[in-house]
Amino acid sequence: MFEKALDAMSTSGRFVFSVATVAVGIETLVCARYASHTLGPQYEVIPVIPWLPAIPWLAYAIGAIFVACGVGVQFTRTRRMAALVLGALMFLGALVLVAPKYAANVASMGLRTVVLEPLALASLAWLLPDRGEMPAWLTRLSRYVLALSLIVFGVDHFLALAPIGSLIPAWIPWHLFWVAFFGAALIAAGLGFAIGVLDRPAALGMGLMFGVWVVTLHLPRVLGLYGIPGAPTDPDEWSSLLIAVGLWGGMWSARFS
Repeated sequence: MFEKALDAMSTSGRFVFSVATVAVGIETLVCARYASHTLGPQYEVIPVIPWLPAIPWLAYAIGAIFVACGVGVQFTRTRRMAALVLGALMFLGALVLVAPKYAANVASMGLRTVVLEPLALASLAWLLPDRGEMPAWLTRLSRYVLALSLIVFGVDHFLALAPIGSLIPAWIPWHLFWVAFFGAALIAAGLGFAIGVLDRPAALGMGLMFGVWVVTLHLPRVLGLYGIPGAPTDPDEWSSLLIAVGLWGGMWSARFS
């Protein structure tokens, strides 16, 4: 019974991850179209997800690839290739487009997050196919990168208790408590992934945590329920929502054992 429940959760997680990936691709296509029609051929910075290229024609191509990979991970025959391509794009995007900026400002928590979010998503993409379908070294790398990302996210929660607490909706009590609680949970899960202890329960818990954030924080923001000026049409708000959805689905669908 328990195994059937885990399989059902993994299937639903893969679907959620797929939807998030397709949506990221669509957002990239929409923003690239906006840029090409308003900025002209100068290729100035356009409002797309930070770890994707700010060049309209290249954003078009990568957006289309994201859509294709998002659909591909849903099917057994294409899952491995789609996961490999998707993970590689996210990994390279983070290292090539964002990491150099972070290297020049290592104290920036915002840049640190922008580097580690796509690395975590890339790792989850590579952990999505069944064990044995991916190279062993890539599976190990994915576990360690994911673990590092979660640990850093957790530490950052403690370094910015008040700022992160201010993002929690007013109707939820004990803001600082929840920031510290989730910070500790992120660190514990990261350690579990790194050493291979209770990694499946940790992944389920992390998926639930990101799912709660989607429902209580990110989705209401983009729907304009919290009265944040410009949030419903702000690409950054949509990107934050889709990243959280991807982390939610990726955690539930990841194959650690």
